[in-house]
Amino acid sequence: MTVSSVSQATTATTTSVSATDQLTLDYNAFLQLMLAQMKNQDPTDPVDSTQQLAQLATFSQVEQAMKTNTKLEAMLTNMSFGQVDDLIGRTATDAIGTTGVVTSVEVYSDGTLLGLDNGKGILLGPGVKIS
Repeated sequence: MTVSSVSQATTATTTSVSATDQLTLDYNAFLQLMLAQMKNQDPTDPVDSTQQLAQLATFSQVEQAMKTNTKLEAMLTNMSFGQVDDLIGRTATDAIGTTGVVTSVEVYSDGTLLGLDNGKGILLGPGVKIS
């Protein structure tokens, strides 16, 4: 279960980085296309600059939203680390009845895994009881 969670965390991080890289590539490509279009436009029928600026603004908003999401994910991870001390030594039970004393806590981008004294793990989320 731990190996699977590590794999999922790595995949989520890689996907997030790839999406950001792809957005940056598309943003740069858009700027190059816009410049090429402006250089090669028909002087008798110029392209509407208002539409170009609106598209540029939209790309900028998407880029800023992705950066904001990345920073929020980092903040949530940091907050999770602050709550780890409260979980160790307590008894955790999940929805299917797996119970044990929490001996370790592993925080991943897609969730928090509680390592139990019986060698099993519980993904912290809805239905998990801590006592």
